[in-house]
Amino acid sequence: QVQLVESGGGLVQAGGSLRLSCAASGRTFSIYAMAWFRQAPGKEREFVAGINWSGTTTNYADSVKGRFTVSRDNAKNTVYLEMNSLKLEDTAVYYCATNPRAFSISPGTYDYWGQGTQVTVSS
Repeated sequence: QVQLVESGGGLVQAGGSLRLSCAASGRTFSIYAMAWFRQAPGKEREFVAGINWSGTTTNYADSVKGRFTVSRDNAKNTVYLEMNSLKLEDTAVYYCATNPRAFSISPGTYDYWGQGTQVTVSS
C-alpha cells in the first residue's frame, strides 16, 4: 500500500499563494504518476495537475495553467503544488493521488488518495 499525507492548505485572499505538499510512503516503487485533484461543494472531483514519478513530465488543467506548478522532491518522496494568483473559484478540498499505470486526468484510474486539505480563497 501507499500512504499519502497532505499539508499546506488554509485560508488565503484572492491573488495570494499557497503551497501544498503530499508525502508518500510505503510501496512507492509502484507509483507511475501522482496528481492533484480538487472537489468543491456540489461539484465533481476534477483534475488539477499531475507529474510522473520521475518528475520529467507534468500536466495541468486549463483552469490553472500559468498559475499552479507541480513538482516533486525525489529524496523526500514528496510532491508539491505551488498555487499562485489564487481565485475564488480555486476554493475546494485538494487531494493528492497515485496512479500505478498511467498519466491520467481521470480520478477513477488513481488507486491511493490522501485525506484532503482545504483551500479557501476569500475576496
